[in-house]
Amino acid sequence: MIKVENLTKLYYTIGDVAKMFSINDSTLRYWESEFTQLKPNKNKKGDRRYTKKDILIINKIYILLKVKKFTLEGAKEELKTQIKTENKNKKIITSLKRIKKGLEKISKELN
Repeated sequence: MIKVENLTKLYYTIGDVAKMFSINDSTLRYWESEFTQLKPNKNKKGDRRYTKKDILIINKIYILLKVKKFTLEGAKEELKTQIKTENKNKKIITSLKRIKKGLEKISKELN
């Protein structure tokens, strides 16, 4: 598994990413065609440029398919579920931070 905090470049080539996961370039291209969440940028020549966000998604796909042995269809559904859950959690955290700021403001006004 890849630790995103260890990634230092803005973009990684398909070869770089394939090496990170010990898989073939063709596997990454296949995953890109199967998982709509994986959309690396391409330069004018058509070379893929993977960001940290792309690599996080690839890591999730890798774990589901290679570690947890999900079927392709099962991995697609699980990835959708994970991303929905993460988005909900981000919204909740944002709301809680807003509430915290409001409470801190009230507390200062009372003191």
